[in-house]
Amino acid sequence: MMKIKRNKYIILFFTLFFVISIAEGQSKEYVAKYKPLCDSLSVQYGIPSVVILGISIEESGYGTSKVCRLLNNHFGIVGKNNLRQTHNIKSRYKYYLNDTASFIHFCNYVTARKYYQKLKGTTNIRKWLITIGRSGYCKNPKRWTAVIMKMLHRHKLI
Repeated sequence: MMKIKRNKYIILFFTLFFVISIAEGQSKEYVAKYKPLCDSLSVQYGIPSVVILGISIEESGYGTSKVCRLLNNHFGIVGKNNLRQTHNIKSRYKYYLNDTASFIHFCNYVTARKYYQKLKGTTNIRKWLITIGRSGYCKNPKRWTAVIMKMLHRHKLI
């Protein structure tokens, strides 16, 4: 009886270890894939690269969310799509032709906001995130900012 119980714990441990390893690999792949794009958009739009990357990671779950996979939408931007016709799925999120279009649209979204002129040139990541969050981008700006900041530290991006 004890041996069976111990075996279950060993199997559970290795399963968890395997799942965590896969998730860590996906997160590193996402950062490696999109960081160069965020760096170039940062130069073009004046938004810190890690702000763009951090928000995309949080909103897309490292590119694994259904919205990201089906609509190339890394930021949870609301808009039109054709999922009803193609997959019989109702969604309120915007469709992008590719990932780059999603990142560019997000930068255009931020630059069109009133707060942008005050933040442009600022390198304070927390200030960018709090301001974007408070502008209505998310429901709980403090928590959202804390989650993104923790993730950026974990990946040694800040």
